[in-house]
Amino acid sequence: MSPRRTTQIFCASTPYGAVTIAAALDSGAFGPADRRILLVTNNAAVPETTPPLDEAEGFARLRDRFDSVLSWNETISPLHPGGWTPRPGDLPLLQRHLRKLWNLGDDRVELALESLQVTPALAIAQLLPDAPITVYADGLMSYGPTRNKIDPLIGGRVGRLLHLDLVPGLAPLLLAEFGAVAEAVPTEAFTRCVDALAGPAATAGTEEGPALLLGQYLAALDLLTVAEEEELHLRMVRGAVARGHRRLVFKPHPTAPDAWSRTLVRAAEALGAELTVEDRPVLAEVLYRELRPALVVGCFSTALLTARTFYGLPVARVGTRALLERLTPFPNSNRIPLTVVDAVVPPLETGAEDGTEGDGEENGGTIGTVELNDLVAAVGFAMQPKIRPELREPAVRHLSGPLAGRTRHHFTRRRLTVLNLPGGIPLPRHPGVRRLARRALRLRKALRR
Repeated sequence: MSPRRTTQIFCASTPYGAVTIAAALDSGAFGPADRRILLVTNNAAVPETTPPLDEAEGFARLRDRFDSVLSWNETISPLHPGGWTPRPGDLPLLQRHLRKLWNLGDDRVELALESLQVTPALAIAQLLPDAPITVYADGLMSYGPTRNKIDPLIGGRVGRLLHLDLVPGLAPLLLAEFGAVAEAVPTEAFTRCVDALAGPAATAGTEEGPALLLGQYLAALDLLTVAEEEELHLRMVRGAVARGHRRLVFKPHPTAPDAWSRTLVRAAEALGAELTVEDRPVLAEVLYRELRPALVVGCFSTALLTARTFYGLPVARVGTRALLERLTPFPNSNRIPLTVVDAVVPPLETGAEDGTEGDGEENGGTIGTVELNDLVAAVGFAMQPKIRPELREPAVRHLSGPLAGRTRHHFTRRRLTVLNLPGGIPLPRHPGVRRLARRALRLRKALRR
């Protein structure tokens, strides 16, 4: 009897994810396989109008890592990848259909998935139930807890969490409840893949590089209104000019309104600066190599940390404090990226940016590794106390420690009270009185709406 073939399937929805996978493959993070498939998913609201990642600029330079490229959108058409999961009763039929459609036969399949707790990764895991799973995280969300409970039959198949070492010394929380071992993708492998996508590198010269402003389109995530996000971008322009930068480059989110870019160009001109809009759909890391910016400014983009850690570029944040205060619900998965950026990246605006006091360095970038791990653990516990109950101890340690005052803005008083954590409102021990207190807190929250 001939040995079974091994087929590795790598699921990716963004160029950033594809670069992370390519870097992991180049560094030997995956064992040998008879066949490697890149499964492309296009999760845009209207996929028909948004090119998938295998049509993105530079993808051809990553293509040779894979034997074939398949489309998940075509596989489940006309259904949307973000909204479809197989019904339990249909699983046996769909599992056989998928193996036949992708010519898997009786291959031993290994999966590499992103965002396992949601579709399409969850659906793919269900349709290949015998495949061991490696989860790769392509951003700051790897440092946060799993956003919701995962079926143990799926979570128990996860052996590893591959992640970029964006904050050296900070331990990822994602999927640790299943014993997933966190492994960092080597930085050198990642930057080499980025180099393959980039044009000529900026040459060392007398002229300083521009300030690079990163847009995220937070209005599309309902984190800000359109007007608020436009003002956030204007703050980036004003703050960069106040620091003495006269050449600015704005990298908008691909789906952001063009009107924002025109407004920023006019605002820069009024301040005596020149702003260029980078409208190529390229990774921010490609621009780091091509432009060698003198400053990178953003809100809580992962690209701020790749600039700081991988490329040694000065970085600054804008708007994190306001977003932390209004982010709902508390377990929102954007909270940990906000927390990390707020803790390790200095503010752009000196003095009172986001309600801080003192200069930028005093209010960001000075928290130690141990303290940062405790802060992230405390926020992670407050987000998911049932999924990660063992994080209560570091949460109490941090909230009772010397940095509690500086980081209290990461928590709401109500959340601390409900979880009986330091900083909350002390509640009487009598059950009846505690019920009344909780009812009063709920009423207070309802009146604020």
